[in-house]
Amino acid sequence: MDVTLHLAQDPDADALLGRSPLAALTGMLLDQQIPMEWAFKGPATIAQRLGADDLDAHEIAAYDPDAFAALLSDKPAVHRYPGSMAGRIQQLCRYLVEHYDGDAEAVWRGVDDGKQLLKRLEELPGFGKQKAQIFLALLGKQLGVRPTGWREAAGAYGEETSFRSVADITGPESLAKVRAHKQELKAAAKVAKASKAAKKPAE
Repeated sequence: MDVTLHLAQDPDADALLGRSPLAALTGMLLDQQIPMEWAFKGPATIAQRLGADDLDAHEIAAYDPDAFAALLSDKPAVHRYPGSMAGRIQQLCRYLVEHYDGDAEAVWRGVDDGKQLLKRLEELPGFGKQKAQIFLALLGKQLGVRPTGWREAAGAYGEETSFRSVADITGPESLAKVRAHKQELKAAAKVAKASKAAKKPAE
């Protein structure tokens, strides 16, 4: 795996994401409740603080939990909730060690069916269906991992000309489009919530 990604909008962080399957999975795990660029810069920050040029699932899985949480909490923090995310990253790495001998790429290497790959991604700690579909779309659209039926398995995130998620970010312009889409969804959800609240007393 050696491609050019533009998810962190930072050359060094993006270079790591493009060559390291574990870094890409970790960035996807971190991508919640913080800006996308912050999430995907996280793996490079963690590697740097570990004194390494990549992430190692065996090392992270065996790391002292308090020390690992402290490592993510150092300023600037890797996430808005560095302690809980440190635990989730360690949980992910332990799962990869137990099921894939620490080889993150083995999650998708040689899998020739999109549904099967989605199932494998959904089994990863911290990956619900939506996160698994987005990562599957990222694999297909930007990382050249395209098992049969991957677009269908990825749902709306697999659509060719969509700007729904990190899978569609290839630079600043597409990042702006994805961000605009997310803001539209938030606004629509807010309107729906307000409408539901307004109807309640009348029922």
